[in-house]
Amino acid sequence: MFNSVNSLGFNLYINSIYSMFFKISVGFILSVLYKNIFIFNINLFFLLILPIIGSIIIGFIPSANKNLIKETGLFISALVFLYSLLLWINFDNSVCKFQYTENMKYLYPWDSESYTSIILGVDGVSLFFILLTTLLIFLCILASWCNIHSHLKEYIICFLVLESLLLGVFMTLDLLIFYVLFESTLIPMYIMILIWGSRERKIRAATMLFIYTLFGSIFMLAGIIYIYWVYNSTDYNILLSSVNFSYYEQKLLWLAFFLSFATKVPMLPVHIWLPEAHVEAPTSGSVILAGILLKLGTYGFLRFSLPLFGEANFYFAPLVYTISVLGVIYTSLTAIRQTDFKRIIAYTSVAHMNIVMIGLYSFNTIGLSGSILQSVSHGFVSSALFLIIGVVYDRFHTRLIKYYSGLVHIMPLYSVIFLFFTMANIALPGTSSFVGEFLILAGSFRENTTVTFLGATGMILGGAYSLWLYNRIVYGNLKKDENYLNLKYSYDINRREFYVFMPLILGTIILGIYPNILLQSLDASLLNLLF
Repeated sequence: MFNSVNSLGFNLYINSIYSMFFKISVGFILSVLYKNIFIFNINLFFLLILPIIGSIIIGFIPSANKNLIKETGLFISALVFLYSLLLWINFDNSVCKFQYTENMKYLYPWDSESYTSIILGVDGVSLFFILLTTLLIFLCILASWCNIHSHLKEYIICFLVLESLLLGVFMTLDLLIFYVLFESTLIPMYIMILIWGSRERKIRAATMLFIYTLFGSIFMLAGIIYIYWVYNSTDYNILLSSVNFSYYEQKLLWLAFFLSFATKVPMLPVHIWLPEAHVEAPTSGSVILAGILLKLGTYGFLRFSLPLFGEANFYFAPLVYTISVLGVIYTSLTAIRQTDFKRIIAYTSVAHMNIVMIGLYSFNTIGLSGSILQSVSHGFVSSALFLIIGVVYDRFHTRLIKYYSGLVHIMPLYSVIFLFFTMANIALPGTSSFVGEFLILAGSFRENTTVTFLGATGMILGGAYSLWLYNRIVYGNLKKDENYLNLKYSYDINRREFYVFMPLILGTIILGIYPNILLQSLDASLLNLLF
Protein backbone atom coordinates (compact mmCIF):
# COMPACT_ATOMS: atom_id res chain seq x y z
CA MET A 1 0.00 0.00 0.00
CA PHE A 2 0.99 3.61 -0.46
CA ASN A 3 2.36 5.55 2.42
CA SER A 4 0.50 8.77 3.21
CA VAL A 5 2.73 11.00 1.07
CA ASN A 6 2.61 8.78 -1.99
CA SER A 7 -1.12 8.23 -1.53
CA LEU A 8 -1.76 11.97 -1.38
CA GLY A 9 0.34 12.59 -4.49
CA PHE A 10 -1.36 9.78 -6.35
CA ASN A 11 -4.86 11.00 -5.45
CA LEU A 12 -4.04 14.54 -6.56
CA TYR A 13 -2.61 13.26 -9.83
CA ILE A 14 -5.57 10.95 -10.57
CA ASN A 15 -8.05 13.65 -9.61
CA SER A 16 -6.39 15.99 -12.11
CA ILE A 17 -6.61 13.31 -14.81
CA TYR A 18 -10.29 12.69 -14.13
CA SER A 19 -10.95 16.43 -13.93
CA MET A 20 -9.52 16.70 -17.42
CA PHE A 21 -11.72 13.77 -18.47
CA PHE A 22 -14.78 15.51 -17.07
CA LYS A 23 -14.10 18.73 -18.91
CA ILE A 24 -13.46 16.93 -22.18
CA SER A 25 -16.60 14.82 -21.66
CA VAL A 26 -18.74 17.95 -21.28
CA GLY A 27 -17.19 19.32 -24.46
CA PHE A 28 -17.80 15.97 -26.15
CA ILE A 29 -21.51 15.95 -25.23
CA LEU A 30 -21.90 19.50 -26.50
CA SER A 31 -20.06 18.56 -29.67
CA VAL A 32 -22.36 15.60 -30.32
CA LEU A 33 -25.40 17.85 -29.86
CA TYR A 34 -24.01 20.70 -31.95
CA LYS A 35 -21.62 19.10 -34.42
CA ASN A 36 -21.53 22.10 -36.70
CA ILE A 37 -20.13 24.30 -33.93
CA PHE A 38 -17.22 22.17 -32.75
CA ILE A 39 -14.98 21.17 -35.64
CA PHE A 40 -11.51 19.70 -35.18
CA ASN A 41 -8.83 18.72 -37.65
CA ILE A 42 -8.03 15.05 -37.06
CA ASN A 43 -4.71 13.56 -38.11
CA LEU A 44 -4.80 9.76 -37.95
CA PHE A 45 -1.05 9.44 -38.36
CA PHE A 46 -0.48 11.66 -35.31
CA LEU A 47 -2.88 9.50 -33.28
CA LEU A 48 -1.03 6.43 -34.52
CA ILE A 49 2.45 7.61 -33.49
CA LEU A 50 1.48 9.42 -30.27
CA PRO A 51 1.93 6.28 -28.12
CA ILE A 52 5.30 5.66 -29.82
CA ILE A 53 6.36 9.22 -28.96
CA GLY A 54 5.28 8.56 -25.38
CA SER A 55 7.29 5.33 -25.22
CA ILE A 56 10.40 7.16 -26.49
CA ILE A 57 9.97 9.83 -23.81
CA ILE A 58 9.64 7.13 -21.13
CA GLY A 59 12.76 5.46 -22.51
CA PHE A 60 14.81 8.50 -21.47
CA ILE A 61 13.44 8.54 -17.91
CA PRO A 62 15.76 6.81 -15.37
CA SER A 63 14.41 3.42 -14.29
CA ALA A 64 14.73 4.40 -10.65
CA ASN A 65 12.18 7.20 -11.06
CA LYS A 66 9.19 4.87 -11.07
CA ASN A 67 6.57 7.47 -10.15
CA LEU A 68 7.52 9.67 -13.12
CA ILE A 69 7.43 6.66 -15.45
CA LYS A 70 3.94 5.71 -14.31
CA GLU A 71 2.64 9.27 -14.43
CA THR A 72 4.05 9.83 -17.92
CA GLY A 73 2.59 6.56 -19.20
CA LEU A 74 -0.80 7.35 -17.69
CA PHE A 75 -0.79 10.89 -19.08
CA ILE A 76 0.17 9.77 -22.60
CA SER A 77 -2.51 7.03 -22.64
CA ALA A 78 -5.11 9.52 -21.38
CA LEU A 79 -4.07 11.99 -24.08
CA VAL A 80 -4.40 9.30 -26.77
CA PHE A 81 -7.88 8.40 -25.53
CA LEU A 82 -9.03 12.01 -25.47
CA TYR A 83 -7.63 12.60 -28.94
CA SER A 84 -9.41 9.47 -30.22
CA LEU A 85 -12.69 10.89 -28.91
CA LEU A 86 -12.34 13.62 -31.54
CA LEU A 87 -12.83 10.91 -34.16
CA TRP A 88 -16.28 10.28 -32.73
CA ILE A 89 -17.08 13.97 -32.30
CA ASN A 90 -16.38 14.77 -35.95
CA PHE A 91 -17.63 11.48 -37.38
CA ASP A 92 -20.35 11.93 -40.01
CA ASN A 93 -22.92 9.16 -39.49
CA SER A 94 -24.48 9.68 -42.92
CA VAL A 95 -21.26 8.93 -44.84
CA CYS A 96 -20.69 5.29 -45.78
CA LYS A 97 -17.12 5.72 -47.04
CA PHE A 98 -13.94 6.00 -45.00
CA GLN A 99 -13.36 9.28 -43.20
CA TYR A 100 -10.17 11.12 -42.11
CA THR A 101 -8.39 9.29 -44.94
CA GLU A 102 -4.66 9.80 -45.42
CA ASN A 103 -2.47 8.44 -48.21
CA MET A 104 1.19 8.95 -47.40
CA LYS A 105 3.70 7.95 -50.06
CA TYR A 106 7.36 7.37 -49.30
CA LEU A 107 10.03 6.90 -51.96
CA TYR A 108 12.47 4.03 -51.60
CA PRO A 109 15.96 5.48 -51.02
CA TRP A 110 17.50 2.95 -53.43
CA ASP A 111 14.97 3.58 -56.25
CA SER A 112 13.63 7.08 -56.84
CA GLU A 113 10.81 5.79 -59.06
CA SER A 114 9.34 3.29 -56.60
CA TYR A 115 7.44 4.10 -53.45
CA THR A 116 5.32 2.57 -50.73
CA SER A 117 2.02 3.93 -49.41
CA ILE A 118 0.53 4.03 -45.95
CA ILE A 119 -3.22 4.40 -46.36
CA LEU A 120 -5.25 5.20 -43.26
CA GLY A 121 -8.99 5.67 -42.78
CA VAL A 122 -11.82 5.16 -40.30
CA ASP A 123 -15.42 4.11 -40.82
CA GLY A 124 -18.22 3.11 -38.45
CA VAL A 125 -16.87 -0.43 -38.16
CA SER A 126 -13.40 0.57 -36.97
CA LEU A 127 -14.37 3.70 -35.00
CA PHE A 128 -15.48 1.96 -31.82
CA PHE A 129 -12.66 -0.58 -31.84
CA ILE A 130 -10.27 2.38 -31.81
CA LEU A 131 -12.11 3.99 -28.89
CA LEU A 132 -12.18 0.67 -27.02
CA THR A 133 -8.42 0.25 -27.54
CA THR A 134 -7.47 3.69 -26.27
CA LEU A 135 -9.77 3.43 -23.25
CA LEU A 136 -8.57 -0.02 -22.14
CA ILE A 137 -4.88 0.85 -22.50
CA PHE A 138 -5.42 3.83 -20.20
CA LEU A 139 -7.29 1.70 -17.67
CA CYS A 140 -4.63 -1.04 -17.81
CA ILE A 141 -1.85 1.37 -16.94
CA LEU A 142 -3.93 2.75 -14.08
CA ALA A 143 -4.78 -0.76 -12.87
CA SER A 144 -1.08 -1.70 -12.83
CA TRP A 145 -0.09 1.29 -10.69
CA CYS A 146 0.78 -0.72 -7.59
CA ASN A 147 1.23 -4.20 -9.06
CA ILE A 148 4.31 -4.01 -11.27
CA HIS A 149 7.64 -3.40 -9.57
CA SER A 150 10.28 -5.07 -11.76
CA HIS A 151 11.08 -3.71 -15.23
CA LEU A 152 8.39 -1.05 -14.87
CA LYS A 153 9.74 1.11 -17.71
CA GLU A 154 9.67 -1.80 -20.15
CA TYR A 155 6.16 -2.73 -18.98
CA ILE A 156 4.71 0.72 -19.74
CA ILE A 157 6.57 0.88 -23.07
CA CYS A 158 5.08 -2.52 -24.01
CA PHE A 159 1.57 -1.17 -23.51
CA LEU A 160 2.18 2.01 -25.49
CA VAL A 161 3.81 0.17 -28.39
CA LEU A 162 0.98 -2.35 -28.38
CA GLU A 163 -1.53 0.51 -28.44
CA SER A 164 0.13 2.01 -31.51
CA LEU A 165 0.13 -1.35 -33.32
CA LEU A 166 -3.54 -1.97 -32.51
CA LEU A 167 -4.55 1.48 -33.70
CA GLY A 168 -2.67 0.77 -36.92
CA VAL A 169 -4.59 -2.48 -37.41
CA PHE A 170 -7.93 -0.68 -37.12
CA MET A 171 -6.87 2.28 -39.31
CA THR A 172 -4.89 0.79 -42.17
CA LEU A 173 -6.50 0.25 -45.57
CA ASP A 174 -3.74 -1.84 -47.08
CA LEU A 175 -3.71 -5.64 -46.84
CA LEU A 176 0.04 -6.00 -46.49
CA ILE A 177 0.39 -3.26 -43.84
CA PHE A 178 -2.57 -4.82 -42.03
CA TYR A 179 -0.81 -8.19 -41.96
CA VAL A 180 2.43 -6.69 -40.64
CA LEU A 181 0.66 -4.81 -37.84
CA PHE A 182 -1.69 -7.75 -37.17
CA GLU A 183 1.28 -10.02 -36.52
CA SER A 184 3.35 -7.38 -34.74
CA THR A 185 0.81 -7.25 -31.90
CA LEU A 186 2.10 -10.69 -30.91
CA ILE A 187 5.49 -9.34 -29.88
CA PRO A 188 4.47 -7.04 -26.96
CA MET A 189 1.92 -9.60 -25.77
CA TYR A 190 4.51 -12.38 -25.91
CA ILE A 191 6.97 -10.27 -23.92
CA MET A 192 4.28 -9.32 -21.41
CA ILE A 193 3.40 -12.94 -20.63
CA LEU A 194 7.02 -14.11 -20.67
CA ILE A 195 8.38 -11.47 -18.26
CA TRP A 196 5.43 -10.49 -16.06
CA GLY A 197 3.53 -13.78 -16.10
CA SER A 198 2.43 -15.10 -12.76
CA ARG A 199 3.55 -18.75 -12.76
CA GLU A 200 6.18 -21.16 -14.06
CA ARG A 201 4.01 -22.18 -17.03
CA LYS A 202 4.25 -18.68 -18.50
CA ILE A 203 6.93 -19.75 -21.00
CA ARG A 204 4.67 -22.49 -22.32
CA ALA A 205 1.70 -20.10 -22.49
CA ALA A 206 3.67 -17.41 -24.34
CA THR A 207 5.01 -19.99 -26.80
CA MET A 208 1.52 -21.38 -27.47
CA LEU A 209 0.20 -17.87 -28.11
CA PHE A 210 3.00 -17.17 -30.56
CA ILE A 211 2.93 -20.49 -32.43
CA TYR A 212 -0.84 -20.82 -32.78
CA THR A 213 -1.48 -17.31 -34.03
CA LEU A 214 1.63 -17.11 -36.21
CA PHE A 215 0.96 -20.48 -37.85
CA GLY A 216 -2.59 -19.49 -38.78
CA SER A 217 -1.44 -16.19 -40.25
CA ILE A 218 1.03 -17.84 -42.63
CA PHE A 219 -1.90 -18.80 -44.85
CA MET A 220 -3.20 -15.23 -44.86
CA LEU A 221 0.25 -14.01 -45.91
CA ALA A 222 0.20 -16.51 -48.78
CA GLY A 223 -3.21 -15.18 -49.82
CA ILE A 224 -1.99 -11.57 -49.72
CA ILE A 225 1.06 -12.46 -51.83
CA TYR A 226 -1.22 -14.14 -54.37
CA ILE A 227 -3.47 -11.07 -54.53
CA TYR A 228 -0.49 -8.78 -55.11
CA TRP A 229 1.06 -11.13 -57.67
CA VAL A 230 -2.13 -11.44 -59.74
CA TYR A 231 -3.81 -8.06 -59.27
CA ASN A 232 -0.72 -5.91 -58.54
CA SER A 233 -2.28 -4.15 -55.53
CA THR A 234 -2.98 -4.61 -51.86
CA ASP A 235 -4.95 -1.36 -51.56
CA TYR A 236 -8.24 -2.26 -49.88
CA ASN A 237 -10.30 0.35 -51.75
CA ILE A 238 -8.92 -0.74 -55.14
CA LEU A 239 -9.58 -4.41 -54.38
CA LEU A 240 -13.10 -3.61 -53.20
CA SER A 241 -14.09 -1.45 -56.17
CA SER A 242 -12.11 -2.78 -59.13
CA VAL A 243 -11.22 -6.43 -58.58
CA ASN A 244 -13.64 -9.29 -59.13
CA PHE A 245 -12.22 -12.50 -57.74
CA SER A 246 -13.36 -15.68 -59.43
CA TYR A 247 -15.49 -18.10 -57.43
CA TYR A 248 -12.56 -20.53 -57.11
CA GLU A 249 -10.22 -17.72 -56.01
CA GLN A 250 -12.74 -16.51 -53.43
CA LYS A 251 -12.98 -19.92 -51.81
CA LEU A 252 -9.22 -20.39 -51.59
CA LEU A 253 -8.60 -16.86 -50.32
CA TRP A 254 -11.48 -17.12 -47.85
CA LEU A 255 -9.96 -20.28 -46.37
CA ALA A 256 -6.53 -18.64 -46.15
CA PHE A 257 -7.91 -15.63 -44.29
CA PHE A 258 -10.26 -17.79 -42.20
CA LEU A 259 -7.42 -19.83 -40.72
CA SER A 260 -5.76 -16.64 -39.48
CA PHE A 261 -8.82 -14.85 -38.16
CA ALA A 262 -10.37 -17.98 -36.58
CA THR A 263 -7.23 -18.44 -34.48
CA LYS A 264 -7.58 -14.91 -33.14
CA VAL A 265 -11.32 -15.13 -32.34
CA PRO A 266 -10.62 -17.99 -31.26
CA MET A 267 -12.78 -20.77 -32.72
CA LEU A 268 -12.61 -24.52 -32.19
CA PRO A 269 -10.23 -26.31 -32.30
CA VAL A 270 -7.59 -23.54 -32.33
CA HIS A 271 -8.76 -22.01 -29.05
CA ILE A 272 -6.41 -23.94 -26.76
CA TRP A 273 -3.85 -21.15 -26.53
CA LEU A 274 -6.30 -18.65 -25.02
CA PRO A 275 -7.00 -20.16 -21.55
CA GLU A 276 -3.27 -20.82 -21.10
CA ALA A 277 -2.35 -17.28 -22.09
CA HIS A 278 -5.01 -15.76 -19.85
CA VAL A 279 -4.03 -17.75 -16.79
CA GLU A 280 -0.35 -16.90 -17.08
CA ALA A 281 -0.64 -13.26 -18.19
CA PRO A 282 -0.60 -10.39 -15.67
CA THR A 283 -4.00 -8.89 -14.95
CA SER A 284 -3.66 -6.00 -17.39
CA GLY A 285 -2.32 -8.39 -20.02
CA SER A 286 -5.47 -10.48 -19.67
CA VAL A 287 -7.56 -7.32 -20.02
CA ILE A 288 -5.89 -6.42 -23.32
CA LEU A 289 -6.00 -10.01 -24.52
CA ALA A 290 -9.76 -10.38 -23.91
CA GLY A 291 -10.80 -6.79 -24.46
CA ILE A 292 -8.96 -6.01 -27.71
CA LEU A 293 -6.78 -8.78 -29.17
CA LEU A 294 -9.69 -11.19 -29.54
CA LYS A 295 -11.48 -8.49 -31.56
CA LEU A 296 -8.77 -8.59 -34.23
CA GLY A 297 -10.28 -11.81 -35.59
CA THR A 298 -13.84 -10.51 -35.81
CA TYR A 299 -12.59 -7.21 -37.22
CA GLY A 300 -10.67 -9.13 -39.90
CA PHE A 301 -13.82 -10.99 -40.92
CA LEU A 302 -15.77 -7.73 -41.02
CA ARG A 303 -13.16 -5.73 -42.89
CA PHE A 304 -11.80 -8.26 -45.40
CA SER A 305 -13.55 -11.64 -45.59
CA LEU A 306 -17.15 -10.42 -45.81
CA PRO A 307 -16.74 -7.64 -48.41
CA LEU A 308 -13.98 -9.15 -50.58
CA PHE A 309 -15.14 -12.77 -50.84
CA GLY A 310 -18.92 -12.41 -51.02
CA GLU A 311 -19.89 -15.69 -52.69
CA ALA A 312 -17.42 -17.73 -50.65
CA ASN A 313 -18.99 -16.40 -47.45
CA PHE A 314 -22.35 -17.95 -48.37
CA TYR A 315 -20.64 -21.18 -49.39
CA PHE A 316 -18.77 -21.53 -46.09
CA ALA A 317 -21.51 -20.13 -43.83
CA PRO A 318 -22.62 -23.64 -42.69
CA LEU A 319 -19.02 -24.35 -41.64
CA VAL A 320 -18.86 -21.13 -39.60
CA TYR A 321 -22.26 -21.84 -38.01
CA THR A 322 -21.25 -25.38 -37.04
CA ILE A 323 -17.92 -24.41 -35.50
CA SER A 324 -19.45 -21.40 -33.71
CA VAL A 325 -22.33 -23.36 -32.18
CA LEU A 326 -19.98 -26.12 -31.05
CA GLY A 327 -17.69 -23.46 -29.62
CA VAL A 328 -20.48 -21.81 -27.64
CA ILE A 329 -21.74 -25.07 -26.12
CA TYR A 330 -18.37 -26.77 -25.57
CA THR A 331 -16.58 -23.82 -23.96
CA SER A 332 -19.61 -22.99 -21.79
CA LEU A 333 -19.73 -26.55 -20.46
CA THR A 334 -15.95 -26.52 -20.01
CA ALA A 335 -16.15 -23.27 -18.02
CA ILE A 336 -18.49 -24.88 -15.49
CA ARG A 337 -15.94 -27.52 -14.49
CA GLN A 338 -12.95 -25.19 -14.10
CA THR A 339 -11.37 -24.53 -10.70
CA ASP A 340 -9.22 -21.54 -11.65
CA PHE A 341 -10.90 -18.11 -11.48
CA LYS A 342 -9.16 -16.81 -14.60
CA ARG A 343 -9.65 -19.95 -16.64
CA ILE A 344 -13.42 -19.71 -16.19
CA ILE A 345 -13.55 -16.17 -17.57
CA ALA A 346 -11.20 -17.20 -20.39
CA TYR A 347 -13.57 -19.93 -21.55
CA THR A 348 -16.54 -17.59 -21.28
CA SER A 349 -14.69 -15.19 -23.60
CA VAL A 350 -14.42 -17.94 -26.21
CA ALA A 351 -18.16 -18.64 -25.90
CA HIS A 352 -19.10 -14.97 -26.30
CA MET A 353 -16.82 -14.42 -29.29
CA ASN A 354 -18.32 -17.46 -31.03
CA ILE A 355 -21.76 -15.92 -30.55
CA VAL A 356 -20.35 -12.84 -32.28
CA MET A 357 -19.34 -15.05 -35.22
CA ILE A 358 -22.93 -16.27 -35.57
CA GLY A 359 -24.06 -12.65 -35.91
CA LEU A 360 -21.35 -11.84 -38.47
CA TYR A 361 -22.59 -14.58 -40.78
CA SER A 362 -26.26 -13.62 -40.53
CA PHE A 363 -25.65 -11.42 -43.60
CA ASN A 364 -27.97 -8.63 -42.46
CA THR A 365 -27.46 -5.31 -40.71
CA ILE A 366 -29.25 -6.45 -37.54
CA GLY A 367 -26.88 -9.35 -36.93
CA LEU A 368 -23.80 -7.36 -37.94
CA SER A 369 -24.77 -4.44 -35.69
CA GLY A 370 -25.30 -6.86 -32.83
CA SER A 371 -21.89 -8.45 -33.44
CA ILE A 372 -20.06 -5.13 -33.25
CA LEU A 373 -22.08 -4.00 -30.22
CA GLN A 374 -21.44 -7.34 -28.51
CA SER A 375 -17.72 -7.07 -29.30
CA VAL A 376 -17.54 -3.66 -27.64
CA SER A 377 -19.67 -4.90 -24.74
CA HIS A 378 -17.42 -7.92 -24.33
CA GLY A 379 -14.49 -5.51 -24.20
CA PHE A 380 -16.12 -3.79 -21.22
CA VAL A 381 -17.47 -6.83 -19.36
CA SER A 382 -14.66 -9.35 -19.83
CA SER A 383 -12.05 -6.69 -19.05
CA ALA A 384 -13.88 -5.83 -15.85
CA LEU A 385 -14.11 -9.50 -14.84
CA PHE A 386 -10.37 -9.97 -15.28
CA LEU A 387 -9.78 -6.82 -13.25
CA ILE A 388 -12.08 -8.25 -10.58
CA ILE A 389 -9.89 -11.35 -10.51
CA GLY A 390 -6.82 -9.13 -10.24
CA VAL A 391 -8.24 -7.33 -7.19
CA VAL A 392 -8.48 -10.50 -5.10
CA TYR A 393 -5.28 -11.97 -6.52
CA ASP A 394 -3.35 -8.89 -5.37
CA ARG A 395 -4.66 -9.42 -1.86
CA PHE A 396 -4.67 -13.21 -1.47
CA HIS A 397 -2.25 -14.42 -4.18
CA THR A 398 -4.34 -17.33 -5.41
CA ARG A 399 -6.89 -17.84 -8.16
CA LEU A 400 -8.14 -21.24 -7.02
CA ILE A 401 -11.82 -20.95 -6.21
CA LYS A 402 -11.74 -23.49 -3.37
CA TYR A 403 -9.86 -20.99 -1.18
CA TYR A 404 -12.53 -18.30 -1.54
CA SER A 405 -15.87 -17.90 0.19
CA GLY A 406 -17.87 -15.19 1.92
CA LEU A 407 -16.02 -12.19 0.49
CA VAL A 408 -19.17 -10.12 0.91
CA HIS A 409 -18.37 -9.93 4.61
CA ILE A 410 -15.05 -8.13 4.12
CA MET A 411 -15.42 -6.64 0.61
CA PRO A 412 -19.02 -5.39 0.16
CA LEU A 413 -18.30 -2.82 -2.57
CA TYR A 414 -16.24 -5.37 -4.46
CA SER A 415 -19.14 -7.81 -4.22
CA VAL A 416 -21.57 -5.25 -5.69
CA ILE A 417 -19.30 -4.51 -8.65
CA PHE A 418 -18.72 -8.23 -9.15
CA LEU A 419 -22.49 -8.80 -9.14
CA PHE A 420 -23.05 -6.06 -11.72
CA PHE A 421 -20.60 -7.55 -14.20
CA THR A 422 -21.84 -11.07 -13.49
CA MET A 423 -25.31 -9.92 -14.54
CA ALA A 424 -23.82 -8.21 -17.60
CA ASN A 425 -21.96 -11.41 -18.47
CA ILE A 426 -25.23 -13.35 -18.61
CA ALA A 427 -26.85 -10.60 -20.73
CA LEU A 428 -29.27 -9.19 -18.17
CA PRO A 429 -31.68 -6.67 -19.77
CA GLY A 430 -30.40 -3.16 -19.23
CA THR A 431 -26.81 -4.09 -19.95
CA SER A 432 -24.94 -3.80 -23.23
CA SER A 433 -24.53 -7.58 -23.53
CA PHE A 434 -28.29 -8.06 -23.66
CA VAL A 435 -28.71 -5.66 -26.58
CA GLY A 436 -25.77 -7.20 -28.45
CA GLU A 437 -26.91 -10.81 -28.02
CA PHE A 438 -30.54 -9.95 -28.75
CA LEU A 439 -29.59 -8.31 -32.06
CA ILE A 440 -27.32 -11.24 -32.96
CA LEU A 441 -30.05 -13.78 -32.32
CA ALA A 442 -32.65 -11.64 -34.11
CA GLY A 443 -30.38 -11.34 -37.13
CA SER A 444 -29.40 -15.02 -37.23
CA PHE A 445 -33.06 -16.06 -36.81
CA ARG A 446 -33.72 -14.69 -40.29
CA GLU A 447 -30.96 -16.86 -41.70
CA ASN A 448 -31.11 -20.10 -39.70
CA THR A 449 -33.49 -20.80 -36.83
CA THR A 450 -31.66 -23.96 -35.72
CA VAL A 451 -28.38 -22.11 -35.30
CA THR A 452 -30.21 -19.36 -33.40
CA PHE A 453 -31.73 -21.87 -31.00
CA LEU A 454 -28.44 -23.66 -30.37
CA GLY A 455 -26.56 -20.37 -30.02
CA ALA A 456 -29.11 -19.17 -27.47
CA THR A 457 -28.18 -22.08 -25.20
CA GLY A 458 -25.03 -20.08 -24.47
CA MET A 459 -27.15 -17.60 -22.51
CA ILE A 460 -28.58 -20.42 -20.37
CA LEU A 461 -25.21 -22.04 -19.79
CA GLY A 462 -23.74 -18.58 -19.18
CA GLY A 463 -26.19 -18.11 -16.33
CA ALA A 464 -25.11 -21.45 -14.88
CA TYR A 465 -21.37 -20.85 -14.74
CA SER A 466 -21.59 -17.13 -13.92
CA LEU A 467 -24.04 -17.38 -11.02
CA TRP A 468 -22.38 -20.48 -9.62
CA LEU A 469 -19.00 -18.74 -9.72
CA TYR A 470 -20.38 -15.65 -7.98
CA ASN A 471 -22.08 -17.75 -5.33
CA ARG A 472 -18.89 -19.66 -4.52
CA ILE A 473 -16.74 -16.55 -4.30
CA VAL A 474 -19.00 -14.07 -2.54
CA TYR A 475 -21.50 -15.96 -0.38
CA GLY A 476 -21.06 -18.50 2.40
CA ASN A 477 -18.81 -18.47 5.43
CA LEU A 478 -15.49 -16.67 5.28
CA LYS A 479 -12.57 -19.09 5.07
CA LYS A 480 -9.71 -18.22 7.38
CA ASP A 481 -6.87 -20.23 5.96
CA GLU A 482 -3.66 -18.52 7.05
CA ASN A 483 -1.83 -19.80 4.00
CA TYR A 484 -4.23 -18.15 1.56
CA LEU A 485 -6.84 -15.75 2.89
CA ASN A 486 -4.83 -13.63 5.26
CA LEU A 487 -7.35 -11.26 6.82
CA LYS A 488 -4.57 -8.87 7.74
CA TYR A 489 -4.48 -7.76 4.10
CA SER A 490 -8.17 -8.12 3.24
CA TYR A 491 -9.73 -4.78 2.41
CA ASP A 492 -12.32 -3.53 -0.01
CA ILE A 493 -11.47 -1.89 -3.33
CA ASN A 494 -9.65 1.41 -3.02
CA ARG A 495 -10.11 4.68 -4.86
CA ARG A 496 -7.75 3.78 -7.70
CA GLU A 497 -9.55 0.50 -8.36
CA PHE A 498 -12.91 2.26 -8.28
CA TYR A 499 -11.64 4.73 -10.88
CA VAL A 500 -10.69 1.77 -13.08
CA PHE A 501 -14.12 0.15 -12.85
CA MET A 502 -16.17 3.33 -13.24
CA PRO A 503 -15.75 3.85 -17.04
CA LEU A 504 -16.52 0.17 -17.66
CA ILE A 505 -19.68 0.35 -15.54
CA LEU A 506 -20.83 3.51 -17.30
CA GLY A 507 -20.09 2.07 -20.75
CA THR A 508 -22.03 -1.12 -19.98
CA ILE A 509 -25.06 0.80 -18.70
CA ILE A 510 -25.11 3.45 -21.43
CA LEU A 511 -24.93 0.92 -24.26
CA GLY A 512 -27.57 -1.18 -22.51
CA ILE A 513 -30.02 1.71 -22.14
CA TYR A 514 -29.22 3.76 -25.25
CA PRO A 515 -27.43 1.53 -27.82
CA ASN A 516 -28.20 4.02 -30.60
CA ILE A 517 -25.19 6.05 -29.48
CA LEU A 518 -23.18 3.29 -31.18
CA LEU A 519 -25.65 1.89 -33.72
CA GLN A 520 -26.33 5.20 -35.47
CA SER A 521 -22.67 5.42 -36.46
CA LEU A 522 -22.71 1.88 -37.87
CA ASP A 523 -25.71 1.90 -40.21
CA ALA A 524 -24.17 3.60 -43.24
CA SER A 525 -20.90 1.68 -43.00
CA LEU A 526 -22.64 -1.69 -42.66
CA LEU A 527 -24.93 -0.99 -45.61
CA ASN A 528 -21.85 -0.14 -47.67
CA LEU A 529 -20.15 -3.32 -46.46
CA LEU A 530 -23.12 -5.54 -47.40
CA PHE A 531 -24.11 -3.92 -50.68
